[in-house]
Amino acid sequence: MYKKKVLEFEISDLLPIGFVFIVAGIGITYGLNVMGDVKDDMAQDCPAGFTYNSTVSICESPTHTTIESAHLNASQDSIVGAGKLPEKLPLIATVIVAAVIIGILVRYLMVRFT
Repeated sequence: MYKKKVLEFEISDLLPIGFVFIVAGIGITYGLNVMGDVKDDMAQDCPAGFTYNSTVSICESPTHTTIESAHLNASQDSIVGAGKLPEKLPLIATVIVAAVIIGILVRYLMVRFT
């Protein structure tokens, strides 16, 4: 008493997946913008007698003694880490589209030859 279940898939079902990538891209972009602003705020927190050197991203004294603050390093590292995800979005989208196309072809061939 096995009942066959017919599943239907339409190309228009890809639209929500596309919107997910668009919203993710916009969210990551604004998130990185906010993180850049936070880093700039952290850079202004150099200890007394030190000034922030934006070319090398460190606090520097007039005698060229340098100091790296933990919160400044954390903000820089978080920006680098969060920036890695958008680099992978094209690959993720390609894999999803390929999986959908393969699924459509397999379904079509199974229906046609069975």
